[in-house]
This record gives sequence, structure tokens and C-alpha cells, in this order.
Amino acid sequence: MELPEIRYETDNFADILAKDDRFDSRAYDFVLRVIAEASDDAKGHVTGMELLDYFRDLALDAYGPLAYTVLADWGVRSCEDVGAIVFNLYDSKRIAKTDSDSPADFIGGFDFRTEFLGPYKP
Repeated sequence: MELPEIRYETDNFADILAKDDRFDSRAYDFVLRVIAEASDDAKGHVTGMELLDYFRDLALDAYGPLAYTVLADWGVRSCEDVGAIVFNLYDSKRIAKTDSDSPADFIGGFDFRTEFLGPYKP
């Protein structure tokens, strides 16, 4: 899998942050890149669980053993947080969704500590 190109602050997401400041703007930028990669590979729509798989893989590829720390610094500590970011992006008209997409799609995806710290335990 190719490492994602990370360019910070391409959009400051001020409109989203004014309504919900739980997550750093870099989290929104990263999730947009995850959505783009997943959609390109799938040639269209992806489910919440599919998106979470891409999120995990791209975060590990991009940040390795620091992924958990980087994501936590951005305020992203769970799959539900990823879902909140996705739906904030939808509400701000940066992405589209289907009628069946829901924030509930991101509940119970995986445990961040296990997925992001586990591969690096001695």
C-alpha cells in the first residue's frame, strides 16, 4: 500500500470547528484523504467499516508507532470519533453519503489501543 501524501492545513475547516471543536483540523484533512483513497480503490462508495479499515492502515503506514499518539493529539481516540468527523464533513458539504449511511456504522469498529499500539509491543 502506498503511503498517503500528507499536506497539513490545506483547508482550515473553520466552519466545522466553529460548530464542533473536538477534533484538530489535521484530523479532518487526514480523514478526507482516507475517504479519497478508499473511494478510489473501491471505485465508489465505501461502508463505514471499510473506511475504518483504510483509516487504520493509512494511519499505521503514515505514522507507524506514533499513530496512536498523533491521533490522540488530534482528538481522535475511537472509531466513533472517525464517524463523527465523517459526518461533520458531510454536514459541511465536503463529502456525500447514501441514505443508508449513519454514524452508527462506526460503532464497534476496533479498539484504538489494540490496533495502533499492539503491533509495536515488544
